[in-house]
Amino acid sequence: MALTPEDAGRAADATAVGSGIEGTADAGWLRVHPASPFVRGWVALAALLFFFGRDSFERFLQGGPLFDERLAGRAPWLLLGGGALILLTVLGYVLSWYFTRYQVAGGYVRVNTGFLFKQQRQARLDRVQAIDVVQPLLARIFGLAELRFEVADAGQSAVRLAYLRADEARQLRATILARASGAAGGTPAREPGDPESGEPAAAAVEAPEQAVLTVPPPRLVGSLLLSEQSVVILAGGIASVMLSALTENRNFTVFLIPAAIGLIASYWSSFNKGYNFTAAISPDGIRLRYGLLDTQAQTVPPGRIQALKVSQPPLWRMFGWYRIQVNVAGYGLAGSAGEGSARTTLLPVGYLGDVMEILSLVLPDPGTQDPVGLFTAGITGLADPAGTPDSAAGKDPGCGFVTSPRRARFLAPLGWRRNGFAATETALLLRSGRWWRNFVVVPHQRTQSMALQQGPLARRFRVADLVLHTTAGPVAPRLIQAGLDEARGLFDAQSARARAARKHQKSEHWLEPAAQPAAPPAEDPQEGPHHG
Repeated sequence: MALTPEDAGRAADATAVGSGIEGTADAGWLRVHPASPFVRGWVALAALLFFFGRDSFERFLQGGPLFDERLAGRAPWLLLGGGALILLTVLGYVLSWYFTRYQVAGGYVRVNTGFLFKQQRQARLDRVQAIDVVQPLLARIFGLAELRFEVADAGQSAVRLAYLRADEARQLRATILARASGAAGGTPAREPGDPESGEPAAAAVEAPEQAVLTVPPPRLVGSLLLSEQSVVILAGGIASVMLSALTENRNFTVFLIPAAIGLIASYWSSFNKGYNFTAAISPDGIRLRYGLLDTQAQTVPPGRIQALKVSQPPLWRMFGWYRIQVNVAGYGLAGSAGEGSARTTLLPVGYLGDVMEILSLVLPDPGTQDPVGLFTAGITGLADPAGTPDSAAGKDPGCGFVTSPRRARFLAPLGWRRNGFAATETALLLRSGRWWRNFVVVPHQRTQSMALQQGPLARRFRVADLVLHTTAGPVAPRLIQAGLDEARGLFDAQSARARAARKHQKSEHWLEPAAQPAAPPAEDPQEGPHHG
């Protein structure tokens, strides 16, 4: 039986994987920087030195002998034991570096680790959701950087390369993004670097970028002082002082001390992660840079964003500030809570013009002739109560948002004019909240599933909530208290739009659809969007 090119490609992948697990010296396998294990494990090495050298160092400062007289006879053995332990630790670091190798070939990025217990992690290039270049403070001193590849449903960073030289990390990121986006497609001859071959991928030139916006430090500090957590802490402090004054019990004020410490730590963490925030656009995605001590550079392809939320806390309204957060597969559950919050933030604080800039990058085809008016109505608009009948949902004049019916005012006296939805050819838009404003954008092809929810009171007033399910993250798309008929109609219509959008999304490479010539529409315009 003849061997087809697809079979040959799969055989090449299998050979590459097998050879990688065995750890043979195949072409294309590279090692991380020799200083990597010491940058990762400097804390353990410093702890050993502190444990064995603290007493001797203190005696030396006091002018006494280096060793206690009671241990003078065993000093050589103690030095030998301590030196052997440190030597074994260093040897472990060296072996860890020697057996850590990586390869970008056969449509995968692979990392082999371990000398006693071998492990290989790999990620398909066309499944890469985002790539981060992370530089902790010590790594910055040595000019090193860590590369993180996020894939869908990984639960944590699927592949980590720590550490490479900073220029090598950026070069490798450019190569992987070019392959993952489809900008560096293979040829029928299956040249080296083709996704179906087992040869190493050729290095790509880093795509140019254009700066879009920056967040000045004073604005970042002001947003932290006027954030939701400040309101909670301030309210708690006022309540504690009032209770102490009324009951003459000073124990209530004691609780302010840990709260103040926690607040300061939270402020510092947010300031450290949001400092010098810069957003830029490049052919391979949205590039974000931020950080004071530990710097991080993210590249988030717009086609990998599952959902986006524009929010505005009450105290930010006096300055017209907004925050943008996104759901990206692999980001929602990765790392600590603080790290995950920073990585899912496209804009920590900005004005309405900044929000429009980010929305134009995430959704370059908004699917409407008036995107500015529609997005502005979603972010700041309210329905006209006079034009919202009790028997049906009304419309926000001039923007097309279908809002909650007047009868919903008994369930949400402040928010019923605000809650609503609008659908364009490419995305579903949801807005909610009168004081804490939220505006959510979900591309049709990213709608994974939906559910209609209705409690006892909602049944009494004939309203329902529509929940859209996407990947884990800070954005939870939910249409609140829509009219029952409108919610059912949206459920059916959004199912058809999502199905049609996924049918047009034929490739995991987010640049390939734009590179293909436009095709004539194959289905009724009412059923979903048409992509080129």
